[in-house]
Amino acid sequence: MMIGRRIFILQKRSFTSVRRFLCPYTSQAPNPNPNSNSNPSPAQASASFRSAGSRSRILHFNVPYIAVNRSFFSTHAVADLPVGGIVDVPLAQTGEGIAECELLKWFVQEGDQIEEFQPICEVQSDKATIEITSRYKGKVAQILYVPGDIVKVGETLLKIVVEEAQVSTYVLENPTPTQEGLKNIKPCDSELTKNDICGVLSTPAVRNLAKQHGVDLNDVKGTGKDGRILKEDVLQYAFQKGSIKDPSASLTSASRRQSLGGEDDHPHPSGEVLGSYEDKTVLLRGFQRTMVKSMSMAAKVPHFHYVDEINCDALVELKSSFQNTNSDPDVKHTFLPTLIKSLSMALSKYPLMNSCFNEELLEVILKGSHNIGIAMATPSGLVVPNIKNVQSLSILEITKELSRLQQLALDNKLNPADICGGTLTLSNIGAIGGKFGSPLLNLPEVSIIAIGRIQKVPQFTDDGNIYPASIMTVNIGADHRVLDGATVARFCGEWKQFIEKPELLMLHMK
Repeated sequence: MMIGRRIFILQKRSFTSVRRFLCPYTSQAPNPNPNSNSNPSPAQASASFRSAGSRSRILHFNVPYIAVNRSFFSTHAVADLPVGGIVDVPLAQTGEGIAECELLKWFVQEGDQIEEFQPICEVQSDKATIEITSRYKGKVAQILYVPGDIVKVGETLLKIVVEEAQVSTYVLENPTPTQEGLKNIKPCDSELTKNDICGVLSTPAVRNLAKQHGVDLNDVKGTGKDGRILKEDVLQYAFQKGSIKDPSASLTSASRRQSLGGEDDHPHPSGEVLGSYEDKTVLLRGFQRTMVKSMSMAAKVPHFHYVDEINCDALVELKSSFQNTNSDPDVKHTFLPTLIKSLSMALSKYPLMNSCFNEELLEVILKGSHNIGIAMATPSGLVVPNIKNVQSLSILEITKELSRLQQLALDNKLNPADICGGTLTLSNIGAIGGKFGSPLLNLPEVSIIAIGRIQKVPQFTDDGNIYPASIMTVNIGADHRVLDGATVARFCGEWKQFIEKPELLMLHMK
């Protein structure tokens, strides 16, 4: 269509007196390479058209065609394609700097009919959990990975049998197709060999079992429907090879692991491992792998910590007041939203605390938005989503956004936008227990704050009398390349007065 439009424009400019239309014309030009065979090479084939209004005028356009299995494809048009094709569906780039993802689960199985944009699987990068959707409508031919596998960006996740129109679209979306690049498209009705992808019918769990026992599925005879290979077939073959001693016991063990939801791959194994005291190797995945990288980098940065105590009596009363007047059952008031809002108020006066450091250029970028990250412990590991633009939010809005992020983190459904762009991190270790901690920076941020639990402790007045007070310990970790002790101390003092006297928070709030 693109070629036709361009030709029509050229004709309109050259011939204006006669009504014309385009029709294909076979060029009789001699082959520039007489030694070649009858099939032209991609560089030799060309398209020609003639005008219906002027038979003597032949328009030649050097539009290269690509030869694939005796068919020719244009960079803008497709001709003589097979009825359908098998297309590889790779893992796309899920975010900047993401090189690999962990496959969490499949939404489809081999043989399923899928629609365009239908979710096919869920993967987890070191930043977020993402659903992968299909670009094509067709039938799942083969699934190449099982949940728990690490898949690199660009590797094929599964193969889909698609229709002719979609194969055409696939070629059209590749601006410079080559024979090597079109090898991913295979005719469905081509002769299947023993190693063809359609030659082995099995589920991902069966292939994973075969991989564990070193079994080549091409050598296994399937006893299931349509020759599908079952777990029993794999174990029986492994028994004949001598890889296992008792196929029935191995089958029971494999079924038990599956019923336990892959207990062997659980990232946080329990201390009681079913009476077994043998060493066990656990592969770190998802957010745990991210923590390894980020904390290794943070350990190289010169830290210092500033510790102080804050009287939270007024904060406790304020929280009780919020709860007593709360009319929304979906809103649960805690101390944290008020602490976050007061922290943002203090950052407005000390913007250096809300900055990031570029070590290569020796530059400090003062961030305009207060995107305060909240460290959260989840079953998948430590993750730090952030609340965007806290300086523009009310305490109620912060409460709702915090609740949303906590629920997404527990469900392992955080989006990359929820995690990226933080400017300062707050770690509430008091929610679990402990008075205070010594946090490491969440680079490229230059400060991080750990707050302990609020507890009643005895305090002394100036005249020596004792009274109970709700005290919270805070520990501020800072990048000593950017911040000094005096700046952090003044900042902490500013934040402290907003917490101890909430009326000041109301007075300065915009």
